[in-house]
Amino acid sequence: MKRRSFLGTMVAATALAATSTASLSADWPKRPINLVVPYKAGGGTDAYARAISAAAKGVLGVPVVVVNKPGSGGLNGANAVVGARPDGYTMMMTSGGSFLLSTMTRDTKIDALDSFEFVAQVGQLRTSLMVPMNSPYQTVQDVIDAAKANPGSLRWAHSGRGGFHHVGGLGFLAQNGIEAQDVPFKGGGPTRAALIGEQADFGFLGVQQLRGFEEQLRALAVNSEDRDTIMTDVPSFGELGIPFAAVSSPVIVFAPKGTPAEVVSAMEAALAEIAAKPEFAGLLAERGTGPVYAGGSDAKAGLAAMKADAAPLVQSLTN
Repeated sequence: MKRRSFLGTMVAATALAATSTASLSADWPKRPINLVVPYKAGGGTDAYARAISAAAKGVLGVPVVVVNKPGSGGLNGANAVVGARPDGYTMMMTSGGSFLLSTMTRDTKIDALDSFEFVAQVGQLRTSLMVPMNSPYQTVQDVIDAAKANPGSLRWAHSGRGGFHHVGGLGFLAQNGIEAQDVPFKGGGPTRAALIGEQADFGFLGVQQLRGFEEQLRALAVNSEDRDTIMTDVPSFGELGIPFAAVSSPVIVFAPKGTPAEVVSAMEAALAEIAAKPEFAGLLAERGTGPVYAGGSDAKAGLAAMKADAAPLVQSLTN
């Protein structure tokens, strides 16, 4: 009798949970969605999040609230979201490349491919080599020559060890046989401010960080084979014939593991609609970047491919 009662209770509880999940999916969203950005305000990922927040009006029907949780190369924010209730009201927007590399180079239980649900990609970030406007270095070759003349004497800034700006910079140093002292900062905004303040000789930061600061910074090259599609005045390492490590970063929205598939699909569809809005593109253009959309499954496949490509690079740079 007791066993029958126990089994009956379990069946009822399972049915109730299933009904609750279905009800949650049908009613979502009915209150503000917190979009966690694991970096300080002012960086490239933050720019995408704030553009999403502004352009979401009329699409989701509820506010999208940007919550900055910087630290540990983006893992502080990731840890806050990985344990959040999977109800669709807490999600994370992050630099996918930095997030992936942080999980590969730091001691963490988080797996970039398996610890979250992939919702969608909404953008793409490229790192670039920049110097203060008053720098004596006018070209990439000037930086290389100075570093070779006095190994280890130059200081270079980036937005956190293990992130894609850091790994891209390490790849540039390794590919060109030079040494320099790295100075990490918490996010793209602080990195830009430090470089403007001449706290470093050069830096690796998102090429979009140049927009609005052209009189204070000089971008010498984008870390890619071809020029950026938005910041077209900046040459690429590829066209300059400078060796580099091909590291970039998709901007991806993740949801906590276990978030109902219907909620993930609804958010994916909403992000596709937002990414197609001229308002979204306009807001990003003001910050020197633009929309690049991919659904959740494609975003995951792209990050998986990046992990395979980055594995030998990470191993060689961290040995």
